[in-house]
Amino acid sequence: MVHGTVSPFWRSSNDQAFSEAVIRKTMRFVPIKTAEQQADAMVLKTRALLVQQRTQSVNALRAHLAELGIIAAGGVPNVAALIDIVRDVEDTRLPTSARFALTAIVDQIDALAVQIEMIERTIVIEAKRDETARRLTTIPGVGAITATTIKALVPDPGGFKSGRHFAAWVGLTPRPHSSGGKERLGRISKMGNPELRVLLVLGATSALRIARRSEKARPWLKALLARRPFKVAAVALANKMARIIWALLTKGGIYDSSDLTSDALQAG
Repeated sequence: MVHGTVSPFWRSSNDQAFSEAVIRKTMRFVPIKTAEQQADAMVLKTRALLVQQRTQSVNALRAHLAELGIIAAGGVPNVAALIDIVRDVEDTRLPTSARFALTAIVDQIDALAVQIEMIERTIVIEAKRDETARRLTTIPGVGAITATTIKALVPDPGGFKSGRHFAAWVGLTPRPHSSGGKERLGRISKMGNPELRVLLVLGATSALRIARRSEKARPWLKALLARRPFKVAAVALANKMARIIWALLTKGGIYDSSDLTSDALQAG
């Protein structure tokens, strides 16, 4: 093959492979997204970028203050205490030059928080207007951001044969490791869209924390927590949520909390 050109043999073989794939019944084709779906995806990606930038700024603030022996508990809500220290000119633990530099980081954190809040408020408003998003938010652990992400990233849920196929595409299905007639399940495959998978796992984690404190929690959820580690239970619940989401997208309706273990909810 000459540099800068494509070999006729390779091009012919590639075309034959595409032609062969097109006629196969098992091939799945990615549907073209509408302008509205692309716009929703842009909003979500912008939010993800701002959240990432805020996390980087918060980590930088923590690291710099830790060098001076000033440490706060983990989590974004606890950053407020560090911000107050930076802005307190009477706090002598910070040298003047350090306070000057860290004030720039603090201002950036506040500005990013305002922008993220505005975008999330817009997402919530749009989710309330959209009929599909409203139905998805009836599922415990699925909020407006998750529903909007699903709507933007899954243009054709009917392209999946069952809820299990959809959960596998998201990356919430364990990898099988079979040997000697014994089936062993490994870690999740992590296929599909990582942002959607993270949102489902976070929603499942929130639902499990509520279930662990509530006396009215669903019995199968209590049993799951009793026999599995918390993180494993969160992934298992996220898998179930993915299958329920597929059922609502393909069959319509809303989540029926009175029927907690039916095959219809498990969606295949």
